[in-house]
Amino acid sequence: MKILFLADDFPPQSFGGAGISTCDLALGMKKAGHEVFVVTTCREEAEAGQSDYQGLTVWKIASDYPARWRSYISLYNRPVIKKLEEILKKLKPDVVHVNNVHLYLSYHSIKLSKKYTKVVVFTARDAMTFSYGKLNTKRYLENFDCRLTWLDNLKQAKKSWNPFRNFIIRKYLGYADKLLAVSNALRIALEQNGIKNVEVMYTGSSVSERHVSNEDAEQFRAKHGLVGKKVVLFSGRISEAKGGKYVLETIDKISKEIPELVLLIAGKTDAYSEKMKDEARKMGIEDKLLFAGWIGRAEMKYIYASSDVVLVPSVCFDAFPRTVLSAMAAGKPVVGTPYGGARELILDGITGYVVNPLKTKEMAEKIVTLLKNPQQASKLGKAGQERVKSEFNLEDKVVQHIAIYEKLS
Repeated sequence: MKILFLADDFPPQSFGGAGISTCDLALGMKKAGHEVFVVTTCREEAEAGQSDYQGLTVWKIASDYPARWRSYISLYNRPVIKKLEEILKKLKPDVVHVNNVHLYLSYHSIKLSKKYTKVVVFTARDAMTFSYGKLNTKRYLENFDCRLTWLDNLKQAKKSWNPFRNFIIRKYLGYADKLLAVSNALRIALEQNGIKNVEVMYTGSSVSERHVSNEDAEQFRAKHGLVGKKVVLFSGRISEAKGGKYVLETIDKISKEIPELVLLIAGKTDAYSEKMKDEARKMGIEDKLLFAGWIGRAEMKYIYASSDVVLVPSVCFDAFPRTVLSAMAAGKPVVGTPYGGARELILDGITGYVVNPLKTKEMAEKIVTLLKNPQQASKLGKAGQERVKSEFNLEDKVVQHIAIYEKLS
Protein backbone atom coordinates (compact mmCIF):
# COMPACT_ATOMS: atom_id res chain seq x y z
CA MET A 1 0.00 0.00 0.00
CA LYS A 2 1.28 3.48 -0.90
CA ILE A 3 0.63 5.86 1.99
CA LEU A 4 1.20 9.63 2.02
CA PHE A 5 1.29 11.54 5.31
CA LEU A 6 0.60 15.28 5.40
CA ALA A 7 1.85 17.25 8.39
CA ASP A 8 2.86 20.88 8.84
CA ASP A 9 5.92 19.91 10.87
CA PHE A 10 8.01 16.76 10.82
CA PRO A 11 11.38 15.69 12.27
CA PRO A 12 14.17 16.56 12.39
CA GLN A 13 12.83 20.13 12.49
CA SER A 14 9.73 19.21 14.48
CA PHE A 15 9.57 20.52 18.04
CA GLY A 16 6.06 19.33 18.86
CA GLY A 17 4.47 16.05 19.83
CA ALA A 18 2.18 16.04 16.78
CA GLY A 19 5.05 15.95 14.31
CA ILE A 20 6.94 13.32 16.29
CA SER A 21 3.83 11.15 16.63
CA THR A 22 3.16 11.40 12.90
CA CYS A 23 6.77 10.40 12.23
CA ASP A 24 6.58 7.37 14.51
CA LEU A 25 3.42 6.20 12.77
CA ALA A 26 4.95 6.71 9.33
CA LEU A 27 8.09 4.78 10.29
CA GLY A 28 5.90 2.04 11.76
CA MET A 29 4.02 1.77 8.45
CA LYS A 30 7.31 1.51 6.58
CA LYS A 31 8.55 -1.19 8.95
CA ALA A 32 5.30 -3.09 8.29
CA GLY A 33 6.19 -3.24 4.59
CA HIS A 34 4.27 -0.33 3.08
CA GLU A 35 5.52 2.45 0.79
CA VAL A 36 5.44 5.60 2.91
CA PHE A 37 5.91 9.22 1.88
CA VAL A 38 5.60 12.53 3.70
CA VAL A 39 4.74 16.08 2.67
CA THR A 40 5.61 18.69 5.26
CA THR A 41 6.62 22.36 5.31
CA CYS A 42 9.57 24.59 6.14
CA ARG A 43 9.97 28.34 6.50
CA GLU A 44 12.95 28.94 4.18
CA GLU A 45 12.99 28.27 0.43
CA ALA A 46 16.57 26.98 0.77
CA GLU A 47 15.29 24.11 2.92
CA ALA A 48 12.53 23.09 0.48
CA GLY A 49 12.62 20.07 -1.79
CA GLN A 50 12.84 16.30 -1.60
CA SER A 51 14.96 14.57 1.01
CA ASP A 52 15.28 11.33 2.95
CA TYR A 53 14.55 10.89 6.64
CA GLN A 54 15.24 7.44 8.11
CA GLY A 55 14.24 5.81 4.83
CA LEU A 56 11.15 7.97 4.27
CA THR A 57 10.87 10.15 1.18
CA VAL A 58 9.99 13.62 2.48
CA TRP A 59 8.92 16.65 0.46
CA LYS A 60 9.27 20.03 2.16
CA ILE A 61 7.24 22.94 0.83
CA ALA A 62 8.38 26.40 1.93
CA SER A 63 5.73 28.66 3.41
CA ASP A 64 5.77 31.61 5.77
CA TYR A 65 3.38 34.48 6.32
CA PRO A 66 2.37 37.02 9.00
CA ALA A 67 0.40 35.44 11.85
CA ARG A 68 -2.43 37.96 11.43
CA TRP A 69 -3.50 36.15 8.24
CA ARG A 70 -3.52 32.69 9.80
CA SER A 71 -7.30 32.29 10.07
CA TYR A 72 -7.55 32.79 6.31
CA ILE A 73 -4.39 31.24 4.84
CA SER A 74 -4.72 28.18 7.09
CA LEU A 75 -7.90 27.39 5.17
CA TYR A 76 -6.42 27.74 1.69
CA ASN A 77 -2.71 28.37 1.18
CA ARG A 78 -2.62 28.70 -2.59
CA PRO A 79 1.16 28.43 -3.29
CA VAL A 80 1.46 25.36 -1.04
CA ILE A 81 -1.65 23.73 -2.47
CA LYS A 82 -0.27 24.15 -5.99
CA LYS A 83 2.95 22.31 -5.09
CA LEU A 84 1.07 19.65 -3.13
CA GLU A 85 -1.08 18.95 -6.16
CA GLU A 86 2.04 18.33 -8.26
CA ILE A 87 3.23 15.75 -5.71
CA LEU A 88 -0.18 14.04 -5.55
CA LYS A 89 -0.34 13.78 -9.34
CA LYS A 90 3.13 12.26 -9.44
CA LEU A 91 2.75 9.90 -6.48
CA LYS A 92 -0.83 8.61 -6.92
CA PRO A 93 -1.10 7.32 -3.31
CA ASP A 94 -3.57 4.68 -2.17
CA VAL A 95 -4.10 6.55 1.11
CA VAL A 96 -3.54 10.11 2.25
CA HIS A 97 -3.36 10.47 6.02
CA VAL A 98 -3.77 14.12 6.99
CA ASN A 99 -2.46 15.24 10.36
CA ASN A 100 -1.88 18.80 11.63
CA VAL A 101 -2.33 21.07 8.60
CA HIS A 102 -3.79 24.11 10.34
CA LEU A 103 -0.88 26.44 9.68
CA TYR A 104 0.75 25.89 6.29
CA LEU A 105 -0.51 22.91 4.29
CA SER A 106 -4.01 24.26 5.03
CA TYR A 107 -7.33 22.47 5.35
CA HIS A 108 -7.89 22.63 1.59
CA SER A 109 -5.29 19.83 1.41
CA ILE A 110 -8.02 17.45 2.61
CA LYS A 111 -10.29 18.28 -0.34
CA LEU A 112 -7.38 18.21 -2.78
CA SER A 113 -6.22 14.81 -1.50
CA LYS A 114 -9.67 13.34 -2.12
CA LYS A 115 -9.31 14.31 -5.77
CA TYR A 116 -6.23 12.11 -6.20
CA THR A 117 -6.81 9.14 -3.92
CA LYS A 118 -9.67 6.96 -2.80
CA VAL A 119 -8.96 7.00 0.95
CA VAL A 120 -8.40 10.14 3.02
CA VAL A 121 -8.02 9.90 6.79
CA PHE A 122 -7.76 12.92 9.07
CA THR A 123 -6.30 12.74 12.58
CA ALA A 124 -7.06 15.60 14.97
CA ARG A 125 -4.17 15.95 17.41
CA ASP A 126 -5.22 19.15 19.18
CA ALA A 127 -8.07 21.64 19.47
CA MET A 128 -7.13 23.76 16.45
CA THR A 129 -9.99 22.50 14.28
CA PHE A 130 -12.37 24.57 16.42
CA SER A 131 -10.09 26.87 18.46
CA TYR A 132 -7.65 29.60 17.49
CA GLY A 133 -5.08 28.37 20.00
CA LYS A 134 -4.85 26.72 23.40
CA LEU A 135 -8.24 25.94 24.91
CA ASN A 136 -8.11 27.33 28.44
CA THR A 137 -11.36 29.20 28.94
CA LYS A 138 -12.72 29.64 32.46
CA ARG A 139 -15.63 27.39 31.45
CA TYR A 140 -13.22 24.59 30.60
CA LEU A 141 -10.83 24.96 33.54
CA GLU A 142 -13.72 24.98 36.01
CA ASN A 143 -16.20 22.57 34.42
CA PHE A 144 -14.33 20.70 31.65
CA ASP A 145 -16.77 22.22 29.16
CA CYS A 146 -15.00 22.57 25.80
CA ARG A 147 -17.70 24.50 23.99
CA LEU A 148 -16.44 27.71 22.43
CA THR A 149 -18.72 30.57 21.52
CA TRP A 150 -18.05 33.06 18.73
CA LEU A 151 -17.13 35.52 21.47
CA ASP A 152 -14.55 33.10 22.93
CA ASN A 153 -12.93 32.78 19.50
CA LEU A 154 -13.08 36.54 18.92
CA LYS A 155 -11.33 37.20 22.25
CA GLN A 156 -8.60 34.72 21.36
CA ALA A 157 -8.13 35.68 17.70
CA LYS A 158 -8.69 39.44 18.16
CA LYS A 159 -8.02 41.26 14.88
CA SER A 160 -7.27 38.03 13.01
CA TRP A 161 -10.74 36.61 13.70
CA ASN A 162 -12.47 35.05 10.71
CA PRO A 163 -16.20 34.54 11.39
CA PHE A 164 -16.36 31.78 8.75
CA ARG A 165 -13.22 29.88 9.81
CA ASN A 166 -14.76 27.05 11.82
CA PHE A 167 -17.65 26.58 9.40
CA ILE A 168 -15.22 26.23 6.48
CA ILE A 169 -13.00 23.81 8.43
CA ARG A 170 -16.01 21.56 9.08
CA LYS A 171 -16.80 21.64 5.36
CA TYR A 172 -13.25 20.56 4.51
CA LEU A 173 -13.35 17.77 7.10
CA GLY A 174 -16.36 16.42 5.23
CA TYR A 175 -14.03 15.33 2.42
CA ALA A 176 -12.23 12.89 4.74
CA ASP A 177 -13.46 9.30 4.75
CA LYS A 178 -12.56 8.86 8.41
CA LEU A 179 -12.02 11.33 11.24
CA LEU A 180 -9.78 10.22 14.11
CA ALA A 181 -8.97 11.88 17.44
CA VAL A 182 -6.00 11.01 19.63
CA SER A 183 -8.08 10.83 22.83
CA ASN A 184 -11.64 10.49 23.98
CA ALA A 185 -11.35 13.91 25.57
CA LEU A 186 -10.59 15.37 22.15
CA ARG A 187 -13.43 13.41 20.54
CA ILE A 188 -15.87 14.92 23.05
CA ALA A 189 -14.42 18.41 22.54
CA LEU A 190 -14.80 18.08 18.77
CA GLU A 191 -18.38 16.92 19.17
CA GLN A 192 -19.19 19.79 21.51
CA ASN A 193 -18.01 22.14 18.77
CA GLY A 194 -19.95 20.63 15.88
CA ILE A 195 -17.50 18.03 14.51
CA LYS A 196 -19.28 14.67 14.56
CA ASN A 197 -18.55 11.02 13.73
CA VAL A 198 -15.05 10.95 15.17
CA GLU A 199 -13.34 7.72 16.23
CA VAL A 200 -10.67 7.55 18.93
CA MET A 201 -7.23 6.28 17.93
CA TYR A 202 -4.59 6.68 20.59
CA THR A 203 -1.00 7.52 19.77
CA GLY A 204 1.45 4.64 20.13
CA SER A 205 4.95 4.38 21.53
CA SER A 206 7.75 1.84 21.64
CA VAL A 207 9.03 0.74 25.05
CA SER A 208 12.19 -0.83 23.60
CA GLU A 209 13.32 2.53 22.15
CA ARG A 210 13.29 4.01 25.68
CA HIS A 211 15.63 1.42 27.18
CA VAL A 212 18.79 2.79 28.78
CA SER A 213 21.29 0.71 30.75
CA ASN A 214 21.94 1.66 34.38
CA GLU A 215 25.56 2.42 33.47
CA ASP A 216 24.56 4.85 30.70
CA ALA A 217 22.00 6.51 32.95
CA GLU A 218 24.59 7.05 35.68
CA GLN A 219 27.06 8.50 33.18
CA PHE A 220 24.42 10.94 32.00
CA ARG A 221 23.58 11.94 35.58
CA ALA A 222 27.26 12.51 36.33
CA LYS A 223 27.74 14.59 33.18
CA HIS A 224 24.88 16.92 34.14
CA GLY A 225 25.57 17.10 37.88
CA LEU A 226 22.54 15.02 38.88
CA VAL A 227 24.29 12.43 41.04
CA GLY A 228 22.72 12.33 44.51
CA LYS A 229 19.81 14.53 43.36
CA LYS A 230 16.08 13.93 43.33
CA VAL A 231 15.10 14.82 39.78
CA VAL A 232 11.69 16.05 38.65
CA LEU A 233 11.38 16.40 34.86
CA PHE A 234 9.36 19.12 33.13
CA SER A 235 9.72 18.84 29.34
CA GLY A 236 8.20 19.76 26.01
CA ARG A 237 7.00 23.19 24.98
CA ILE A 238 7.62 25.29 28.06
CA SER A 239 4.87 27.88 28.44
CA GLU A 240 2.27 29.31 30.76
CA ALA A 241 -0.41 27.07 29.20
CA LYS A 242 1.80 24.06 29.90
CA GLY A 243 1.84 25.04 33.58
CA GLY A 244 5.16 26.85 33.97
CA LYS A 245 3.89 29.12 36.74
CA TYR A 246 2.49 26.25 38.78
CA VAL A 247 5.64 24.19 38.32
CA LEU A 248 7.64 26.84 40.15
CA GLU A 249 5.10 27.09 42.97
CA THR A 250 5.18 23.30 43.31
CA ILE A 251 8.98 23.10 43.28
CA ASP A 252 9.15 25.81 45.95
CA LYS A 253 6.98 23.68 48.23
CA ILE A 254 8.87 20.44 47.51
CA SER A 255 12.32 22.00 48.08
CA LYS A 256 11.40 22.80 51.67
CA GLU A 257 11.12 19.05 52.36
CA ILE A 258 13.67 17.72 49.88
CA PRO A 259 16.73 20.00 49.68
CA GLU A 260 18.47 17.79 47.10
CA LEU A 261 15.66 18.46 44.62
CA VAL A 262 16.39 19.45 41.00
CA LEU A 263 13.81 20.50 38.42
CA LEU A 264 15.20 19.34 35.08
CA ILE A 265 13.67 21.43 32.30
CA ALA A 266 14.04 19.98 28.79
CA GLY A 267 12.60 22.34 26.21
CA LYS A 268 13.42 25.13 23.82
CA THR A 269 15.06 28.06 25.61
CA ASP A 270 13.02 31.15 24.79
CA ALA A 271 11.45 34.24 26.36
CA TYR A 272 9.22 32.15 28.62
CA SER A 273 12.21 30.16 29.88
CA GLU A 274 13.87 33.45 30.82
CA LYS A 275 10.70 34.50 32.59
CA MET A 276 10.78 31.27 34.60
CA LYS A 277 14.39 31.94 35.57
CA ASP A 278 13.49 35.45 36.75
CA GLU A 279 10.55 34.16 38.80
CA ALA A 280 12.74 31.42 40.30
CA ARG A 281 15.28 34.03 41.39
CA LYS A 282 12.57 36.08 43.07
CA MET A 283 11.35 32.94 44.87
CA GLY A 284 14.89 31.98 45.89
CA ILE A 285 14.82 28.62 44.12
CA GLU A 286 16.95 29.41 41.07
CA ASP A 287 19.51 26.81 42.22
CA LYS A 288 16.81 24.13 41.94
CA LEU A 289 16.34 24.65 38.20
CA LEU A 290 18.48 23.02 35.52
CA PHE A 291 17.70 24.08 31.95
CA ALA A 292 18.87 21.43 29.52
CA GLY A 293 17.59 23.28 26.43
CA TRP A 294 15.98 21.45 23.54
CA ILE A 295 17.05 17.79 23.57
CA GLY A 296 17.01 15.67 20.41
CA ARG A 297 14.99 12.45 20.33
CA ALA A 298 18.05 10.24 20.54
CA GLU A 299 19.11 11.84 23.82
CA MET A 300 15.67 12.22 25.39
CA LYS A 301 15.75 8.62 26.61
CA TYR A 302 18.66 9.58 28.87
CA ILE A 303 16.67 12.52 30.22
CA TYR A 304 13.81 10.20 31.19
CA ALA A 305 16.19 7.57 32.61
CA SER A 306 17.82 10.23 34.82
CA SER A 307 14.50 11.46 36.22
CA ASP A 308 12.68 10.20 39.29
CA VAL A 309 9.28 11.74 38.54
CA VAL A 310 7.84 13.36 35.42
CA LEU A 311 5.57 16.35 35.87
CA VAL A 312 2.95 17.30 33.23
CA PRO A 313 0.94 20.21 34.69
CA SER A 314 -0.85 21.68 31.63
CA VAL A 315 -3.52 24.26 32.42
CA CYS A 316 -5.09 24.02 28.98
CA PHE A 317 -6.75 21.32 26.91
CA ASP A 318 -3.78 19.05 26.17
CA ALA A 319 -5.32 16.49 23.82
CA PHE A 320 -2.83 13.67 24.35
CA PRO A 321 0.41 14.90 25.98
CA ARG A 322 3.23 12.90 24.45
CA THR A 323 5.42 13.56 27.49
CA VAL A 324 3.10 11.36 29.56
CA LEU A 325 3.28 8.54 27.02
CA SER A 326 7.08 8.80 26.72
CA ALA A 327 7.56 8.88 30.50
CA MET A 328 5.41 5.78 30.97
CA ALA A 329 7.25 4.00 28.15
CA ALA A 330 10.48 4.81 30.00
CA GLY A 331 9.07 3.33 33.22
CA LYS A 332 8.72 6.62 35.11
CA PRO A 333 5.78 7.63 37.33
CA VAL A 334 3.87 10.68 36.12
CA VAL A 335 2.08 13.40 38.04
CA GLY A 336 -0.19 14.80 35.37
CA THR A 337 -3.02 17.18 34.63
CA PRO A 338 -6.71 16.27 34.41
CA TYR A 339 -7.11 18.66 31.46
CA GLY A 340 -7.29 16.90 28.11
CA GLY A 341 -6.26 13.30 27.50
CA ALA A 342 -3.62 12.74 30.21
CA ARG A 343 -6.11 11.08 32.54
CA GLU A 344 -6.82 8.49 29.83
CA LEU A 345 -3.16 7.54 29.98
CA ILE A 346 -2.49 7.80 33.71
CA LEU A 347 -4.27 5.37 36.02
CA ASP A 348 -4.49 7.42 39.22
CA GLY A 349 -2.57 5.70 42.01
CA ILE A 350 -1.47 2.87 39.71
CA THR A 351 0.82 4.39 37.07
CA GLY A 352 1.07 7.86 38.60
CA TYR A 353 -1.25 10.56 39.90
CA VAL A 354 -3.78 12.85 38.27
CA VAL A 355 -3.76 16.21 40.04
CA ASN A 356 -5.21 19.59 39.12
CA PRO A 357 -2.09 21.77 38.62
CA LEU A 358 -3.94 24.73 40.12
CA LYS A 359 -3.72 22.83 43.42
CA THR A 360 0.04 23.12 43.86
CA LYS A 361 0.00 21.89 47.45
CA GLU A 362 -1.58 18.58 46.42
CA MET A 363 0.74 18.29 43.44
CA ALA A 364 3.76 18.84 45.68
CA GLU A 365 2.53 16.25 48.18
CA LYS A 366 2.20 13.58 45.49
CA ILE A 367 5.68 14.27 44.15
CA VAL A 368 7.21 14.26 47.65
CA THR A 369 5.57 10.89 48.30
CA LEU A 370 7.20 9.44 45.19
CA LEU A 371 10.60 11.01 45.83
CA LYS A 372 10.69 9.71 49.41
CA ASN A 373 9.50 6.24 48.41
CA PRO A 374 11.62 5.02 45.47
CA GLN A 375 10.10 1.53 45.63
CA GLN A 376 6.60 2.94 45.21
CA ALA A 377 7.80 5.19 42.39
CA SER A 378 9.39 2.19 40.69
CA LYS A 379 6.19 0.18 41.09
CA LEU A 380 4.09 2.89 39.48
CA GLY A 381 6.66 3.37 36.72
CA LYS A 382 6.71 -0.32 35.86
CA ALA A 383 2.90 -0.42 35.84
CA GLY A 384 2.93 2.51 33.41
CA GLN A 385 5.39 0.75 31.17
CA GLU A 386 3.23 -2.36 31.07
CA ARG A 387 0.23 -0.19 30.26
CA VAL A 388 2.06 1.26 27.25
CA LYS A 389 2.89 -2.26 26.08
CA SER A 390 -0.72 -3.43 26.36
CA GLU A 391 -2.74 -0.33 25.45
CA PHE A 392 -0.48 2.10 23.54
CA ASN A 393 1.99 -0.11 21.73
CA LEU A 394 3.11 1.48 18.45
CA GLU A 395 3.04 -1.76 16.44
CA ASP A 396 -0.57 -2.34 17.50
CA LYS A 397 -1.51 1.18 16.43
CA VAL A 398 0.06 0.60 13.03
CA VAL A 399 -2.04 -2.54 12.58
CA GLN A 400 -5.19 -0.69 13.66
CA HIS A 401 -4.55 2.13 11.19
CA ILE A 402 -3.90 -0.30 8.34
CA ALA A 403 -7.21 -2.04 9.14
CA ILE A 404 -8.98 1.32 8.76
CA TYR A 405 -7.25 2.05 5.45
CA GLU A 406 -8.14 -1.39 4.08
CA LYS A 407 -11.76 -1.15 5.19
CA LEU A 408 -12.15 2.17 3.39
CA SER A 409 -10.38 1.01 0.21
